[in-house]
Amino acid sequence: MEFIPSPEELRALRKKAGLTQAELAKRAGVSQSLIARIEAGTVNPRLSTLVRIYSALREYVQEEVAVSRVMHSPVITVDVEDYVEDIVRVMWDNGISQVPVLDRGGDVVGTVHERDVVEAFLRYKDKALAMKAIDIMSDPLPMVSRTAKLSSAIRLLRSEIPAVLVIEGGRIVGIITRSDLMKFFAGFWREKRQ
Repeated sequence: MEFIPSPEELRALRKKAGLTQAELAKRAGVSQSLIARIEAGTVNPRLSTLVRIYSALREYVQEEVAVSRVMHSPVITVDVEDYVEDIVRVMWDNGISQVPVLDRGGDVVGTVHERDVVEAFLRYKDKALAMKAIDIMSDPLPMVSRTAKLSSAIRLLRSEIPAVLVIEGGRIVGIITRSDLMKFFAGFWREKRQ
């Protein structure tokens, strides 16, 4: 069964989404005064009405929330000249499974994934420690603008893509992983109070 918020939860979710009562009412096809009365607890709406309001709120979050609300920053990166031994330490110390690779100009040129590191060790044994990011990296992660809608990142993360970089002015300003989506949605949809 789908989660249906209480009046207090509905108000907290609406505010967290940044919607006014009027905006939510328009999206749900109900009056603003009904939203106000539901949030105040002075009316007991039909379940179908609550489901419609909740669905409008959920759709808004998926389609209208900017990726900048979900991304985390700063992004940990490595340089093309960094050694595998150092990259392993960066990934291990920060609990990350992939790291963007930048060239000397700060442009994204690739990604080192855990599988890239493991493959290098399996193939080259101890010689892998002396290899550099440029020697083992995969293609860059997909990138979206800071103002892109969350739905664009969700589409990418539903595939085999582990993360999406967020850029502004050609520079990385954030990253969104599946873990970030889980944290955002769990906090957004289950939070009872703002």
